[in-house]
Amino acid sequence: MKHARTTIIAGNWKMNYGPKRAAQFTMEILPQLNQLTHHDHNNLLCILCPPTISLETVHQLLQMSHYPHIELGAQNMYFEEQGAFTGEISPLMVHELCRNVILGHSERRMYFGETDEMVHKKTLAAFKHAIRPIVCIGENLAQYEAGQTEQVIRAQVQGALSQLPEEHLGELVIAYEPIWAIGTGKAATPDIAGNVSSFIRHLYGEMYGREAATALHILYGGSVTAANISSFIGHPDVDGALVGGASLKPDFVELVHQAAEAALL
Repeated sequence: MKHARTTIIAGNWKMNYGPKRAAQFTMEILPQLNQLTHHDHNNLLCILCPPTISLETVHQLLQMSHYPHIELGAQNMYFEEQGAFTGEISPLMVHELCRNVILGHSERRMYFGETDEMVHKKTLAAFKHAIRPIVCIGENLAQYEAGQTEQVIRAQVQGALSQLPEEHLGELVIAYEPIWAIGTGKAATPDIAGNVSSFIRHLYGEMYGREAATALHILYGGSVTAANISSFIGHPDVDGALVGGASLKPDFVELVHQAAEAALL
């Protein structure tokens, strides 16, 4: 039976859509997303995560119309509050605009050398500044084919999510994103995604207890589309999705709709 956790669909726009295009696209999808999240499915949260340069633009559009079930998320942030860190954005800056932040995405780890230690510091900084962290974990193709998925997931969860403040344990969101399925068009099967999500919840329970594990939100990310989202949401331990390429198209609304319908079953 599905637990009554809020279903979360987060759209990661990655390095796409500067302010002008972000405004156009947001205005295209907001009315339909609002109808879905506000009138029909109150247990659904949609998070839009544009690039940093477009955050203010999307923030203004959300503020103008007040969409209570649609929130803004940053794609990354540094753990220091201020200083000589050229090109970074701080938790204080993110907090001015966003309720959420994606941390430790596989592309950040792969291309920019982010480690579990850095993700841990960022997660603590997010909690300190009342920002919901969406922490990404997942194995690469070689690790998957070698049967090392659980070993990798355990190391990432323990390395990035240890010693979290007790008062924030239920606010964490983990996104399981098998790297071999990101942008490849090859999604994990619902069974794989569900089994790994169950394992993640078990690990979190070992660290923080059953109550925290029950409250934990776990998303699946990796070539998610409107056609396959329902099969993932159907698993009791999958609470939504972190969506990449499919979040850049008007069809994203249909994806959110399918997720909402699946969550009701």
